Amino acid sequence: MASNDAPILPGRLGNPDLQLRDDPRADPRMLAAMAPIGMDVQPPAAPVGLDSPIDDVLEFVGQAEAAFDGMFTAVGSDPTPLADVERTTEVIRGVDGNDITLYIHRKAGDTTPRPGILHLHGGGMVMLEAAGESYQRWRDEFAAAGLVVVGVEFRNGAGKHGPFPFPAGLNDCASALAWVGENKGRLGITKLVVSGESGGGNLTLATTLKAKRDGRLGLIDGVYAQCPYISGLYAAKDPSLVSLYENDGFMIDCSMAGALVKAYDPTGDNTTNPLAWPYHASADDLSGLPPHVISVNQLDPLRDEGLAYHRKLLASGVSSVSRTVNGTCHAGDCIFAEAMPDVYRATIRDIAGFANSL
Repeated sequence: MASNDAPILPGRLGNPDLQLRDDPRADPRMLAAMAPIGMDVQPPAAPVGLDSPIDDVLEFVGQAEAAFDGMFTAVGSDPTPLADVERTTEVIRGVDGNDITLYIHRKAGDTTPRPGILHLHGGGMVMLEAAGESYQRWRDEFAAAGLVVVGVEFRNGAGKHGPFPFPAGLNDCASALAWVGENKGRLGITKLVVSGESGGGNLTLATTLKAKRDGRLGLIDGVYAQCPYISGLYAAKDPSLVSLYENDGFMIDCSMAGALVKAYDPTGDNTTNPLAWPYHASADDLSGLPPHVISVNQLDPLRDEGLAYHRKLLASGVSSVSRTVNGTCHAGDCIFAEAMPDVYRATIRDIAGFANSL
């Protein structure tokens, strides 16, 4: 006999007051790591937004950056460098005349040509840094897996590497791409994947779109974007992006995400510019792009914008694979290396396998 009971909707669609720690979908190992620092409950609403003075927004982002640095220290991977990885740095001149530091990681003593990754760190394009311990370890992991990794210290819209709003950071990523393309032989890189998570996922997709516009698309063999922060539609939520409602406050609060939008594009002139917010890319923008993987997290407010981009790629004839990491919050498969090593390593395997398959 059919039941007349209404279906139980997931997350905050079913219960607007639900906390992440009470969501039955959440991986209990992740929750155990989050609880001691209060990450398993909704963070306070951001005190600033799109209508706030830019100086107030920049101050807030600086405070948020310090908080995220502390979080990564508390729950992140072991910062000890891997013994079989060598690290070097290069300082290049960007298209805007600024210096850009590149962090290059490869397996020690390995001179065999290998696939490469141009890695773009997260932080909403407005905070955090490639020099951070968790990102150094992330690059080490890929180098140990036999890849050549180049991390880009691009300018941010705020924080310690700011304030340089759009398109400064994107220009730095494009400059790094051009440099890697010119130095593939010296670096021992055969194929190149552009990859990053969150804001780095935005810049991964935007760098690819810009490469097409600049006639440099041939430098990119594959694109792997994790939990990409690409719509800009957080202050006034897009109803078609259900996860913005379902998972709002699960580590990421949409009010905070909206504040970061202001720091990245203070004037609001680039609201639908796909180089700022790739979610708004047209079929013409996407056609002819190299193979993509779009990886998202089940309990992330940003989940559905990543999946929507994946569908746009398919509709434009681009090879694209989507991947949803169940039980995890935003970037949970990158953050909780100690609590969920199997999940962490599965993502490393997938990115490395994608690079090797091209």
